[in-house]
Amino acid sequence: MKAAVYDRYGSPEVLRIDDVPMPTPASRQVLIKVAATSVNLSDWECLRGSPLYARIGGLRSPARHILGSDIAGVVEDVGAGVTRFRPGDEVYGDNLTLKGGFAEYAVVHESLVAAKPAELTFAQASAIPQAGAIALRGTAGATAGRRLLLNGGGGGSGSFAIQLAKGMGAHVTGVDNAGKLDFMRSLGADEVVDYQREDFTRLEPYDLILDLVAHRSVFAYRRALVRGGQYHCVGGSAAALLRVLTVGSMLGRLTGRRLGVLTVRQGPAAFAPIADRCVSGDIKIHIDRTFRLEDVAEALAHVGEGRALGKVVVEMR
Repeated sequence: MKAAVYDRYGSPEVLRIDDVPMPTPASRQVLIKVAATSVNLSDWECLRGSPLYARIGGLRSPARHILGSDIAGVVEDVGAGVTRFRPGDEVYGDNLTLKGGFAEYAVVHESLVAAKPAELTFAQASAIPQAGAIALRGTAGATAGRRLLLNGGGGGSGSFAIQLAKGMGAHVTGVDNAGKLDFMRSLGADEVVDYQREDFTRLEPYDLILDLVAHRSVFAYRRALVRGGQYHCVGGSAAALLRVLTVGSMLGRLTGRRLGVLTVRQGPAAFAPIADRCVSGDIKIHIDRTFRLEDVAEALAHVGEGRALGKVVVEMR
């Protein structure tokens, strides 16, 4: 089968399209004929091996040689003990542990995939799992009248989070580069901030902050919160995440605020509620661009360099 493969950390140029053996599903795994795989910032980080936590399992070289975790496709075969799916079923899910989505076939544990809603295309379904789960977990508590700030609001998770928070009645401020300001407004953001021109931690304090690209001082994050406010980060530099987990946690307790790293579980329970909202029309799926498997390197760069408005999807044709 064809796959986008890499053997060392680096820029998109280290990727190559190669013929590799088709994987065989082990116990409780399903083999999926991939129709579409969306690109996440985690793919970019694992490609480059930076931040350092992206090298978990492979400090010197990648432990997994095919990226892509948000997969949608058709079950081709099943391993021993699989009871939820059979060949021919249309499924989607987040295969963050094994990855392998930028290929014609991938194996996934059956617990991590769900039946694809018939109302969604494969591309749309692939856009949901990781980004949707982060957005759903990160906007919990964004109730009417509360002020929420999204740092990195113009990307995949941000595009879902803005819509979710506005649907709950929160006042939403989106932070991203200048090329994404109009896009965040179109999603419903009440205010938008170009991070290259303004420091969001010196604006009015917020009740909730969801930081998708953490890199600031914990003292700056504390300053940006009202007393009783909550700050959660997911993604960013290893140093920033470590500071939040240690100094930030202690500083928050001392000053009546909560600073921590967002934890999101894998599996349909984490992302299916977003899919249901997309099917009902409450939430829109924004796919900026689609790429072919041969163009995975360009797709990753489009996301990693901060140019994507919403989600980017690689389709197998």
